[in-house]
Amino acid sequence: MSLQTVHTEHAPAAIGPYSQGVIANGFLFTAGQIALDPVTAQVIVGDIVAQTERVFKNLAAILDAAGATWTDVVKATVFLMDMKDFPHVNEVYARVMGDSRPARSTVQVSGLPRGVLVEIDLVVAISRD
Repeated sequence: MSLQTVHTEHAPAAIGPYSQGVIANGFLFTAGQIALDPVTAQVIVGDIVAQTERVFKNLAAILDAAGATWTDVVKATVFLMDMKDFPHVNEVYARVMGDSRPARSTVQVSGLPRGVLVEIDLVVAISRD
């Protein structure tokens, strides 16, 4: 099995020893994305909605770099600092995903990198033409 790393300047650079995404066996596995601005590498200022929108922009850039779209997403995992934020995150999630209905897990965690409120990672089917 060969692994192919995915990298784009339109999503934040990895802040540790990992890749933005890895393609293996026809699937893209993204690193968890947080609300980092890809230009400044700083957490964006804003509430849970603003942070979630930034996370989805970062994920969209990785999808695009891998030649995928939201309709190719198989599984999403959402990590929240506070489950009370779930309705706001779900609203953004539904808007971005449109008619796509991937499997999803949502968990509350005790901490996230850089003190952000939300982190999301994806598993995506990649077509091999």
